Amino acid sequence: MEEQKKTASNMELSKIQKRSFQSHVILRTTEADKNDAMFQHSVLCQTFLPYRDPGSNINLWQQRQGSATLAVQAGNTYDPSIGEFAQIGLPYGPKARLILAHINTEAIKSRRPEIDVEESMTAFIRKMGLNTDGRTIKVVKEQLRRISVATFSIGFVTEEGSTQADLKIVKSFDLWFPKDQNQRVMWNSTIMLTDDYFHSLTEHAIPLDERALAALSHSAMGLDIYAWLAQRLHRVSYERPQFIAWTNLRDQFGHAYGELSKFKQVFRKTLKDVLMQYPGARIEEDPGKGFKLFNSPPPIPTKVFSLIDEVSKKKQE
Repeated sequence: MEEQKKTASNMELSKIQKRSFQSHVILRTTEADKNDAMFQHSVLCQTFLPYRDPGSNINLWQQRQGSATLAVQAGNTYDPSIGEFAQIGLPYGPKARLILAHINTEAIKSRRPEIDVEESMTAFIRKMGLNTDGRTIKVVKEQLRRISVATFSIGFVTEEGSTQADLKIVKSFDLWFPKDQNQRVMWNSTIMLTDDYFHSLTEHAIPLDERALAALSHSAMGLDIYAWLAQRLHRVSYERPQFIAWTNLRDQFGHAYGELSKFKQVFRKTLKDVLMQYPGARIEEDPGKGFKLFNSPPPIPTKVFSLIDEVSKKKQE
């Protein structure tokens, strides 16, 4: 039995490595266009959800990085089996991040808080490299529920002052999943984003490359590092690189690691995987100290982002 588990693990690792290499080749040889763009809120490119399930006893998650602060409060959902509202856990892991990116992208490209999802969502799940088996669908559904009822407190400091927003992301949703994995994953009608979140998103959306997200879809830390670099590197000064110390990196990405030495090992490996999916990123380790960030082009060229905005405005007219 143990040997079977090891063999299955090795097969999965090979599958991930193959997908990563194929994506790397495509990203190096094919420039992103508007169809490749996905979006994440800028605060969620600096502060992140938990990597793993914090457990039912933890109902508040907080993280701060630089000028951005995130607090997530677990919410309540109606349980018809007991006729009462019951608290469910916090959203976590790579699937929660991918779901948020998908929701954000639909809202940005349509320029509407009401997202039409009557058609199949199976295509998105498959595009991210995920299986459409019963277990995966169950996890996706659970993460959607957690995101939908959680309260996100987003705060950040600007030159004009500080801003805080306490908001729900999703105003309402209804979905079901067929047991047969060959059937479509259907949503009943629409997902409605709250006005507060939609307005905040349109002002603070960071474009990411869908192909990179698919290649990193197995790794919550990988998705976080990629999103962080995507919003950070193109803002670094051409003349002066930025230095990030190991202690700062652990505060931002190492909340699951007690020992700095273990975090360094995992971070280096994950960063290597991320840079495979962000070929234009320029980041160098300063041995024993941390990393230097150099000005780099964003994964989605500015002209593509502008084109998406133009197309979206025409749809509104």
